[in-house]
Amino acid sequence: MKKAAFKILAKANKLILPSFTKKQLDLAKASKFQLAIIGWRAYVTKNALD
Repeated sequence: MKKAAFKILAKANKLILPSFTKKQLDLAKASKFQLAIIGWRAYVTKNALD
């Protein structure tokens, strides 16, 4: 159940949130908001794969 919810969240993140790797964002120059988005996407992806 939990894994299915995270898979749905991962698909929603892919559609809604921006991809900073395609924009070649430098993590050292990223704002706090951008780092929060990166962290959220990593958290959801990790839980969707487990």
